[in-house]
Amino acid sequence: MPKFPPPYARCSNGRLVIDFLAEALGVPLLPPSANKGTNFSQGANFAVMGATALELKYFRDNNVWSIPPFNTSMKCQLEWFQEVKETVCSSPQECKEFFGKALFVFGEFGGNDYSFAWKAEWSLDKVKTEMVPKVVESMIGGIEAVLDEGARHVVVPGNLPAGCIPITLTMYASEDRSDYDPRTGCLKKFNSVALYHNAMLRIALDQLQRRRPDARIIYADYYTPYIQFARTPHLYGYKRGALRACCGGGGPYNYNMSSSCGLPGATVCDDPDAHVSWDGIHLTEAPYRFIANTWLKGPYAYPPLASVVRDDMVY
Repeated sequence: MPKFPPPYARCSNGRLVIDFLAEALGVPLLPPSANKGTNFSQGANFAVMGATALELKYFRDNNVWSIPPFNTSMKCQLEWFQEVKETVCSSPQECKEFFGKALFVFGEFGGNDYSFAWKAEWSLDKVKTEMVPKVVESMIGGIEAVLDEGARHVVVPGNLPAGCIPITLTMYASEDRSDYDPRTGCLKKFNSVALYHNAMLRIALDQLQRRRPDARIIYADYYTPYIQFARTPHLYGYKRGALRACCGGGGPYNYNMSSSCGLPGATVCDDPDAHVSWDGIHLTEAPYRFIANTWLKGPYAYPPLASVVRDDMVY
């Protein structure tokens, strides 16, 4: 396989999960959906850094002003999907047949929504009771939208353990050691929301699967492998641990808001593959490769993607 080109507009030092999935399934790396004039017949990437499941209006209506004023929510991405759709098929029947042979990766969504809620000082109870149900409901609505367009194979990733991410560990550092999981060093409160989100999402996906037996809806687990990295990083080759960023501006977790990765004052480690975290928020290529393999072959996709892929599908 040819050497992967230098990353461009990627929050990592190399390939992401979606890139490894594309390579394994024999399709080119997915072009950004905003690249006008591109041939999207073998896929498109709609992802945007910081995108939310909920619309900007929800945050404004609930006095969450920490969210950037960008229109990149899940709803916006579904609108971009409609624009791409017009370039790959020309009739409802043709589109349904085309998308029926495709693999959709829907998300991860929710992590950014909760991040903005924490910055607005929402309580743990408020995030769980008010925001998580809204996020899951929004996601299910979005998945139903692509199913209505003809999608028959949809991968839905859950949340990562936000309490293990350097930005969270830095911004919400606590002097109370009981706030931390002694097995991982992660902040328990933030991980509890990710676990709750994932549990509610799986229930909702099971219900959706029963309503749509003609589709294969696959839950993909980010949480469990990341927790394994945090508990036993050296077992997976992460000699620098799971909680310290490779690229950053110093501090216990090498994350500093005023000199985050890419800004003056930040430095890059010599051994990214020895780290789980790239920039304090996103991962390095090495864990993305590991996670992609566990989704393809198991045990962290239900069912494993390799068992769903058919020779007559687009890839």
